[in-house]
Amino acid sequence: MTFRFQGLPSERFAPLMALSDAALAGQGIRRVVADEKPGFPCRVSLADAEPGERLLLLNFEHQPVDSPYRASGPIFVREAAVAAFKGTEVPEQLRCRLLSLRAYDAEGMIVDADVTEGTAIETLLERLFADPAVDYVHVHFARRGCFAARVDRG
Repeated sequence: MTFRFQGLPSERFAPLMALSDAALAGQGIRRVVADEKPGFPCRVSLADAEPGERLLLLNFEHQPVDSPYRASGPIFVREAAVAAFKGTEVPEQLRCRLLSLRAYDAEGMIVDADVTEGTAIETLLERLFADPAVDYVHVHFARRGCFAARVDRG
């Protein structure tokens, strides 16, 4: 089975990049500089920022559904990220972390969930997508709980 990993659209964040730090702070957003790798995973490119690279840290509604599972949380977006990751290969930023996967149906209700090392993500995705009720899967970084990426059937 193949899977499609999807980063967030960069256009959604482009207007924020030009704002001053004060204007960003007024919206609860912070500009940060990566000081280690891995450590600052971009949700657009699905790649970790290089040390010295600037990013925005903001709250993002990653599960905008009309269900009890509607959710938002903190994400990083690299200023240099111009194109959303779209592909069938597992991004390295997912491979090197402990992950929590949450499988949702078409109505945004959780059908199943589990935790895995990033090196074994395909095995868990295969199990989750074997259930025909599963419409999509959200990957979260298990230790901090932050949304990482959406995965669909390939």
